[in-house]
Amino acid sequence: MRKNSNKNRRINGEVQKVISEAIRYSKDPRISPFTSVMDVEVAPDLKTCKVWVSVMGNDEDRERTQEGLKSAAGYIRSTLAKELNMRYTPELRFIMDDSIEYAINMSKKIDEVTARDNEARKARGEDISDSDEVEAEEDQED
Repeated sequence: MRKNSNKNRRINGEVQKVISEAIRYSKDPRISPFTSVMDVEVAPDLKTCKVWVSVMGNDEDRERTQEGLKSAAGYIRSTLAKELNMRYTPELRFIMDDSIEYAINMSKKIDEVTARDNEARKARGEDISDSDEVEAEEDQED
């Protein structure tokens, strides 16, 4: 099976769903309730699986969740075997993904720059209501 085949994409999607549910219902207290499975990549031979996980919180929460996921890997793998009828049940490798945290930080920085820009416009005596109306119109279109 090729890496980017339709079959591999479907398997990745199904494995991601099952792993997400298994993590949600895991009883390990170290796993943060704000844990999201961002992506899953099952190897073409179905023997290994990389799971990208994002955790909202501080570094301590991430480390504890990483430990909890390593500990719960057997439970998650057995759940995967029960839910999906695959030739092999892949060995899971959890990788921390900081993309959500990065996006939130970038959004905050953009908001800060926009606020400073509006303050500078007010200080120069420019009318900022025009830019606010354009933003409001764009929001309504979405």
